[in-house]
Amino acid sequence: MSAQRSPDQISPSRRRVGLWLIGALGGVGTTVAVGLSAWRRGLIDATGLVTALPQFRELDLDAAEAFVVGGHDIRQTTWQQTALELHQRAGIFSSELLAACREDLERWSANIRPGTLLHVGETIAALADLPNLPRQETPRQAIQRVQQDLQNFRQTHQLDQVVVVNVASTEPPFSTTEVHQSWPRLAARLLEHGTAVLLPASSLYALATIELGWPYVNFTPSLGASFPAAIEFAEQQGAPVAGQDGKTGETLLKTVLAPMFAHRHLRVLSWVGHNIFGNRDGLVLNDPQNKESKIRTKDQVLAHILGYKPQTLVSIEYIESLDDWKTAWDHIHFQGFLGVKMVLQFIWQGCDSILAAPLVIDLARLALLAQRRGERGILRHLACFFKNPMGVQEHDFFRQLAMLENYIASATGQPTRSARHND
Repeated sequence: MSAQRSPDQISPSRRRVGLWLIGALGGVGTTVAVGLSAWRRGLIDATGLVTALPQFRELDLDAAEAFVVGGHDIRQTTWQQTALELHQRAGIFSSELLAACREDLERWSANIRPGTLLHVGETIAALADLPNLPRQETPRQAIQRVQQDLQNFRQTHQLDQVVVVNVASTEPPFSTTEVHQSWPRLAARLLEHGTAVLLPASSLYALATIELGWPYVNFTPSLGASFPAAIEFAEQQGAPVAGQDGKTGETLLKTVLAPMFAHRHLRVLSWVGHNIFGNRDGLVLNDPQNKESKIRTKDQVLAHILGYKPQTLVSIEYIESLDDWKTAWDHIHFQGFLGVKMVLQFIWQGCDSILAAPLVIDLARLALLAQRRGERGILRHLACFFKNPMGVQEHDFFRQLAMLENYIASATGQPTRSARHND
């Protein structure tokens, strides 16, 4: 779908953009809404936002005041209520901050629409409490309903662009088949009724966005647009896509520390990572099927970076009392000179939503910029934000960062440096 106005010809001070969140009322979506409101009101600084670093200043990125927020969810609540719950349960946000942001949160909560339960898995479906949530619809009907919500959002608020970011709970693993390798083949199947699972919900949201030609970012391990037919469709429609699974904590440290072992020629014998956290995401990941999706993306990075696969173990356990605070304990057993074995251990404790939310804002700003620049398909330069970056086999954080720096240099007319990456 072509834009109503050409965003690349609109002054940044006059541009209005939309951020549409899938799973809007979860911890991450709520923190994004609170964060954007607080930032636009000058109540916080930009700590945690990668795009606030000096090297991004010359890019035509959207300011906080340009954003209007909306989204899909399957629960009956508001951003004011979920923010208050996070404050009470996890101790994040101050009462004063929430009071100052109340007007924005109330206005943006009016933009939230019912999501889809089509093939989300039993654990996620059990969280749904909206009385008017559609229970019977074909994939095509779900896509069209989502698109109508997106188009109404854009028209109501007179937005120049809209970016869709998936921050919903992790779906069970989905195995693609021959039909998912080609867009024409998949498109012909979308109208079908029946019990066969053609696509999970994350992919229906992705296809709805892509068909409109709008940017789509998958911050979760769910399938989303990470299969050949969707990527082919994105290229065809001129839609930028990025993902998958935001890299915020333990895996971020793995992709920083593993290159150290490789470059010092120290052999990693085993790497054990034990993760505990609460919140609704932890509750969903307590289901073994949903947990498998998360562990897959967390456990793959070491072999890519080291060039061999040490013995690894990744565990994720739901500890209700921790709520939004997650703790990771990692034990790294490695071998050095003369065969001497040594150990590095670390403990990482962070607030899940506080770590993730600024990255969502970063990705929204960069995806909107990419669309204005006429980019389409996979945004490979955003690999450093993800555990399982689409279209990129490089997992070394610093090499991924070099890809982003080269992109910035190219976009601002500066000389690029050679980035050692394999994409």
